[in-house]
Amino acid sequence: MARRWIPRVCAATFVGGIAGIIVASINGNNAGVVLTIGLVVVLAAVALLTLGAVAPKGTIEAFDDAAAERLEQQVAALVAAGADEAEVRALVREAMRLGRR
Repeated sequence: MARRWIPRVCAATFVGGIAGIIVASINGNNAGVVLTIGLVVVLAAVALLTLGAVAPKGTIEAFDDAAAERLEQQVAALVAAGADEAEVRALVREAMRLGRR
């Protein structure tokens, strides 16, 4: 849930911060107000960077030992039947690459 609302809040803070700095500069050029708005924008940027560093990017696919063993048995059966092992393994690699797309 936080993965959705934190970037939105940060984006709103960035837009509001830019507008706030412009308005504060026009309204008397008060350095304290401009610095405060800038610090709030910096904190939003740090929060966004921290979220990107610690939040999981996606799920890690579980390795299925049983399926890998079945595949290895099929490769061994093809090699035993007379197929070239290097070509069979290259075919398996290409099929896996195609399946990931």
